[in-house]
Amino acid sequence: MYFHDKRLQYPVQVTTPDPLFARQLQQAIGGIEGEIRVCLQYFFQAWGARAKDHKFRDMLLHTATEEIGHIEMLATAVALNLQNAPLTLQETAAQANPVVNAVMGGERPRHMVEGMLHQHLLSSGLAAMPVNSDGIPFDCSHIYASGNLAADMYANVTAEATGRTLAVRLYNAAHDPGMKDMLSFLIARDTMHQQQWLAAIEEMGGPAVLPIPDSFDQSLEKQEFSYVYMGTEASGMSPPEGRFNTGPSIDGKGTFSTMQSIPMGAEPMLGPARDGSGAQRKQMDDPSAP
Repeated sequence: MYFHDKRLQYPVQVTTPDPLFARQLQQAIGGIEGEIRVCLQYFFQAWGARAKDHKFRDMLLHTATEEIGHIEMLATAVALNLQNAPLTLQETAAQANPVVNAVMGGERPRHMVEGMLHQHLLSSGLAAMPVNSDGIPFDCSHIYASGNLAADMYANVTAEATGRTLAVRLYNAAHDPGMKDMLSFLIARDTMHQQQWLAAIEEMGGPAVLPIPDSFDQSLEKQEFSYVYMGTEASGMSPPEGRFNTGPSIDGKGTFSTMQSIPMGAEPMLGPARDGSGAQRKQMDDPSAP
């Protein structure tokens, strides 16, 4: 069960509306780095979490619910940036004329009107939508909820890292002081969320949780390849030396080494195509037949 408060988590103010920036903000709502993604990712991870200790499930639920508030903030910001956007194609054409000017309440470059999503005019009535900056609907294909809490926490670190990268780019693109202020808050929350997922991994055992899943008996894997870095350069030159192939493994269960990758299997030989498969007749002749 969830409750709501009509007030925003953090103030959202726009002094000079900018329809182009409204389009850019859509990426933070419905892009693969956006808030819909992390909100649903954390919810589904929580709803499917199985563990004796429910604190990780509870943590996910708290943060997922916070992300709803971030979607609300960004949707409000999109709407405010579209506040005085043109409502008709005729109005758009008139405002694109420098003689008429007064686009968005003042002199504005033509691209700021041309850059807005047509859907903001035609589909949403100058409001935010669950789409990215190109108007492509969010489709949940980047929501990761594996049922393995450690794997999910690593996925969450990645989600917050790419989300913070996007928020920083939006901050650098913003001109309105209110938008910079809102984004500075969202960037700070991304900082915290990266830290909390890493802290959760540490509490689960840190590097000892690796490899994931740690419940699989490693004696059943080909252990001679478990900690070997394979070079694949055609010249056979050794790969650069680094932490990734030198010294003890991160999980403390092995030692990194390096080898040149060589073919260990035979050339694949498939049987002839079957009659009725739509292949050419030549493909149906078995070259090994007498």
